[in-house]
Amino acid sequence: MRARRTREKSARIRRARAGHRSRALAVPPPVSDGVVHRSVYDMKQGGNESDLPGVIARGEGDPVVADHAVNEAYDGAGATYDLYSAAFSRDSIDGLGMELISSVHFDEGFNNAFWNGSQMVYGDGDGRMFTGFTRSIDVIGHELTHGVTQHTAGLVYEGQSGALNESFSDVFGSLVKQRSLNQTADKADWLIGEGILGPALPGKALRSMVDPGSAYDGDTQPRDMDGYAPLPNDEEDDFGGVHQYSSIPNRAFCIAAQQIGGNAWEAAGTIWYNALTQPGRLSETADFAAAAAAIVAVAGELFGDGSAQQEDVRAGWTEVKVLL
Repeated sequence: MRARRTREKSARIRRARAGHRSRALAVPPPVSDGVVHRSVYDMKQGGNESDLPGVIARGEGDPVVADHAVNEAYDGAGATYDLYSAAFSRDSIDGLGMELISSVHFDEGFNNAFWNGSQMVYGDGDGRMFTGFTRSIDVIGHELTHGVTQHTAGLVYEGQSGALNESFSDVFGSLVKQRSLNQTADKADWLIGEGILGPALPGKALRSMVDPGSAYDGDTQPRDMDGYAPLPNDEEDDFGGVHQYSSIPNRAFCIAAQQIGGNAWEAAGTIWYNALTQPGRLSETADFAAAAAAIVAVAGELFGDGSAQQEDVRAGWTEVKVLL
């Protein structure tokens, strides 16, 4: 029953999130001297979306509280803000200083965390499949990046454009973790959702960006386009495989970042960020080939046509068989 309720609510929320796609930013966000503004609320296991955000539990600048989920949501939002601000001069999710609102303890046994178009919401998990979602800083960065995509490229959440939407969230979610740990690309584990799996889902994480198919027992994410097969655009088939096939662009990023070397949020992250956020780079329905072409072009513009960085980016997309 709980699993079905989670699926139904998650699908409804994804549809609502798609309806929040914004064209407010017609130009790249300005360089800002802004500061983070966070508020964390407690839903106290209430499961009605209409009751969001809940009861305030911690505001910006408030001291640590006894509730670990509150503190983790607060810190994860701050780390995500810091990545976008320091690495890309972006002032919050919308580029205009948007308050980062989070609600924890949503519903009973809710096996998900999500960006609903205006704020973050975290379930506690059912203790079997998943544990608390705030435990994973890359999950927090992942979900908040759906908000960045909403305010920039607006990638439609189905098929290959939806898989790109998921992949950009994995990329920047991983970069949030790597920057918080001061890890270079060769030292990062490239795992998404490490530590949130319950005993009924044996494994190390939700996804492995660098080694798709190895995250948990039954993980079937493909490493390249040889494992890609179009799926129906419905809830049962993950809206055309948006999570299943995010592994292909994910691995392209990992290969590029590792070959470029150093901190992945610097050269590689800047290339991917500009491709996502600059108007005209990606259409809402961009497929893998269009994304690869745009990202390779951005690399050439930033580092020079034929530069080592551009060739490393091209190598990533070639290795996953999007480019030939």
